[in-house]
Amino acid sequence: MSTTLAFDVYGTLINTHGVTVALKDYVGERADDFSRLWREKQLEYSFRRGLMQNYQQFSVCTRQALDYACLFYKVSLTEEHKQRLMQEYRVLPAFQDVKDGLTRAQEAGFRMFAFSNGSTDAVEMLLQTAAIRHYFEGVVSVDSLKTFKPSPAVYCHFLRSTGSLGAEAWMISSNPFDVIGAVSAGMRAAWIQRSPEMIFDPWEIQPTLTLESLTHLAEQIKQ
Repeated sequence: MSTTLAFDVYGTLINTHGVTVALKDYVGERADDFSRLWREKQLEYSFRRGLMQNYQQFSVCTRQALDYACLFYKVSLTEEHKQRLMQEYRVLPAFQDVKDGLTRAQEAGFRMFAFSNGSTDAVEMLLQTAAIRHYFEGVVSVDSLKTFKPSPAVYCHFLRSTGSLGAEAWMISSNPFDVIGAVSAGMRAAWIQRSPEMIFDPWEIQPTLTLESLTHLAEQIKQ
């Protein structure tokens, strides 16, 4: 059986900080810090909802995190401005190494899926806008389970949905929580550390493989 690669979307394929360009119109020089807090709260809210078993789609976590960032930075945005920023989140760019890395992985014969906390329609739009949808056999979303990564049920759902075995499936992610969750659930995982400032959680669970980009992923993962 061919090795299956599960690619995280937000923060791994798609650069969530691409929204900073639009943010500069509203918060100026604080755009980078605002974007970082927005992303951190987005993830925190998904974790909390998963633990509480009080599910809302990832877009709700994103919007509520935006509201939090506005409160934190004391920025008064109109509903129209917030809707514009939310729309920007649906058409974010891919990282520069993504197309080359995906092309090499496709040519190497891996089965490739996008695997995300985002809803299927949101992920489909992101991938289409970034011109990378054609690399993937399909999109697997957590939405049907009504919970989020890193719940073990989510990784089992991916394996069932793609007809894969844990030992033959890799999670590809820039998010340490995602890598840890996948390994804990029996998959292998590659952590994409695009910056030396990125820190992996000092847990007993570590990545199977650590790479600086997606470019040489196919060469490092053996079929």
